[in-house]
Amino acid sequence: MKYKNTIMMASIFLSLASCSQEDTYVGGSISGGNSEITSIYPVPPSQWMGADDPYYSAGYTGDIMPFFDNGKFHIYFLHDAQNKPAGKGFHDIHEYISTDLVHFTYEGQMIPFGKTTDPDFAIGTGSVVKVGNLYCFYYTGHNETPAFVQSNARESVLCATSTDLKNWTKVPSFKITAPAGYYNYDFRDPHVFYNEELKKYSMLVSTQTEGRKAVLLHFTSADPASGKWDVQTPIYATTPQENYLMMECADIFKMGNYWYLMFSENWSGNKGTHYRMAASINGPWTTPENDIIDGEYFYAGKTASDGGKRYVFGWNARKTPENDLGNKDWAGNMVIHELIQNSDGTLGTQAPQKVKDLFSKKITAEVDKISENVTINNGNYTLSGVTNKALATFKSIGKKAKITAEVTLGNANGISGFVFHTNDSGSYYKIVFDITKGKIIGYNSASQEVTRIPFQFQTNTKYAVEIITEGSVVVLYINGKAALTNRIYGRDKNKWGLIAEGQNTVISNLQITQPE
Repeated sequence: MKYKNTIMMASIFLSLASCSQEDTYVGGSISGGNSEITSIYPVPPSQWMGADDPYYSAGYTGDIMPFFDNGKFHIYFLHDAQNKPAGKGFHDIHEYISTDLVHFTYEGQMIPFGKTTDPDFAIGTGSVVKVGNLYCFYYTGHNETPAFVQSNARESVLCATSTDLKNWTKVPSFKITAPAGYYNYDFRDPHVFYNEELKKYSMLVSTQTEGRKAVLLHFTSADPASGKWDVQTPIYATTPQENYLMMECADIFKMGNYWYLMFSENWSGNKGTHYRMAASINGPWTTPENDIIDGEYFYAGKTASDGGKRYVFGWNARKTPENDLGNKDWAGNMVIHELIQNSDGTLGTQAPQKVKDLFSKKITAEVDKISENVTINNGNYTLSGVTNKALATFKSIGKKAKITAEVTLGNANGISGFVFHTNDSGSYYKIVFDITKGKIIGYNSASQEVTRIPFQFQTNTKYAVEIITEGSVVVLYINGKAALTNRIYGRDKNKWGLIAEGQNTVISNLQITQPE
């Protein structure tokens, strides 16, 4: 049943004419803003304030909030500092800027976290919207210190404004907390946009019902400057089959004739960034057969368009401890995919064209060792691995490289693919095509499944594979349709190779390129 309840905010300030290392890190060590980062998968630099405070040490890219304006991608993100001294807040909002999504400048801190008595002692995800001549940044305030939560909601929606997308002023009188019937402990990730169908501004907020069922709550406002937002029925609620705990970092956009609703979920057996599609912004929302954008090592995907193409921005999780067998941890390197629309309206992913173009210098794949059941002929590799594992390894290709090949599976079972971080003891991380399971799967060196995406393979069919590597980030694309992002420590220093187990495979046109 649809209901409507008006939430009145205290009037918003009058000036708001407006709304309310080593290879562990890829990127430079710099101080101050406006500095170029020589990385396609950037992390924030160390000592970014030019100070000795340990808080200003190296960090990671957390939830990303992209906004395109006047020819530039303003890529805001939650900064996850490597060191977080006791008593200090965390996840302040920082910014990268790019015009081509392959070269980035680091612009420094944009919105600082507050004091222990403030609702934004820690900051969570949000979004930028332009209202008239003013930019409004709606973001999550998070404070779970015992003294604060005794008389306040743990999470709330807050606002900061700017006239230039760089100098932001917090609006202390603006605050939205969970309305009656919803859970104020989890109330976050506002996504605000102008809703052409309603001729109003819409805000999606990730929360839960009091019964702890995940919903994307919908608010509307005819005039954000008034601070008055009206709560509507949820735009999407988890189904009994999904049973999601939270649907985080929501996004909504239109491509062609379809609307898409995107969110991330990190508690089910199918973790990652999901999407739904509909003919109308009001739904009904349908779930495609494969509803996931990437595997679970790409998270919190949110999108931005330059008016021609649309891209999804997420982070590649790091591991703690930072080695192949470490546990997945929050934040890491930024990874960007270009979204493509298939003929049936479903979404696919490919590498941004400028990223592909960066790798223009061909190098030779230097063979290290091949097993007896591998044959090489003019750059084509035949791996006869039905009876015994077939393995060909090559020498390291360094910190930044692209691997392209065509892979043909000859059997209706078994696995075949690529290995990385191989060493003399025979340990390796592998990314394989499993024709029986209908998946592309990443396994760590202990043969534990780490990440996966659905992909239906057929025998005797060539699949175009593109693998882009930088430091410990390894992103595999297949047929310009799907992506699987991996974290592989030591990849750049060790050997890599080709593998087939229980499978006969031909890997042809193998090429390695690096930046000039």
